[in-house]
Amino acid sequence: MDLLCWSSVCLLILTFLSPKTLSMRYEVHSGQMKCISEDIHAKSMTVGKYFIVNPNDEHHPLPDSHKIIVQVMSPQGTMLHEADNTESGQFSFTASETGSYLACITAVDHKPETTLTIDFDWRSGVHSQDWSKVVKKSQVEMMESSVKSLLDTMVSIHEEMYYLHERGEEMHELNRSTNSKMAWLSFLSLGVCLSVAGFQFWHLKSFFEKKKLI
Repeated sequence: MDLLCWSSVCLLILTFLSPKTLSMRYEVHSGQMKCISEDIHAKSMTVGKYFIVNPNDEHHPLPDSHKIIVQVMSPQGTMLHEADNTESGQFSFTASETGSYLACITAVDHKPETTLTIDFDWRSGVHSQDWSKVVKKSQVEMMESSVKSLLDTMVSIHEEMYYLHERGEEMHELNRSTNSKMAWLSFLSLGVCLSVAGFQFWHLKSFFEKKKLI
């Protein structure tokens, strides 16, 4: 494989493994919707947070007109997160399939028309900076359970491999012992055969001498 091909493969691997980040700020008019899509691989963890930027001083509450509806859907249209008449929120889930996930934010209809500035941050991958703040406790416990299960599986595999190694050593020792015994048995059998043959030869010789045939 030439250098160019290796470079392409490495780039593809880095692209697949690296976490994705989508952070943006945009404006939505009253009664209008803004949708954002994100390509996520199956079994990848994704987290997101959003809030309406306060047009006034941060110490003052948002106007009543500043409300949004947020919906996050899977490639098959399954609703993963939904919030009505909210000012801010967050979501997190583990992708069940690979595809384009959709997040839609709708500014609640208001007269006169108002323009809302939305700050939206969407991250996927285990290196998400807001992991500890956004991921729900149940999902952490689920992942912890999965990690423990994998650890138990690895320990079980290690013990099984160690057991098979010991069995292999025992079989090797048994084969070596059996071969040694077979060698001694072969020499013993050869000795017995030679002894019997010698005895028969001596017996026949004595018999023929008695009969004066030789």
